[in-house]
Amino acid sequence: MARRSSSEAVAWLLFSAGGMASALLVPVLLLFFGVVFPLGLLAAPDHTYILAVLRHPLTRVVLFALCVLALMHWAHRFRYTLFDGLQLKRLRTPINLLCYLGAAIGSLWAAIVLFG
Repeated sequence: MARRSSSEAVAWLLFSAGGMASALLVPVLLLFFGVVFPLGLLAAPDHTYILAVLRHPLTRVVLFALCVLALMHWAHRFRYTLFDGLQLKRLRTPINLLCYLGAAIGSLWAAIVLFG
């Protein structure tokens, strides 16, 4: 049995955490802010209330974690789609670099938007 690198275990951990966080939180946010509030099924929160919630440090940390985990989930899924689906195993290093660098840049952008 071939020994796997420890970085692969971390990548799988972030992949599964990102998938779970995205599956639990994103549909709820989309349902409320994309359907329920615009259709008037529930009264939309006041702008000042939403602004106060978004200014709270814990909210920013949770949103940042959601962004980072979702991006890591995307990077890992896209990487294996290219490896297994398109059989591009010979391009392993550039694909790894592009996928995870893209996730890192997106995470940096999320940090600048949320904390900058």
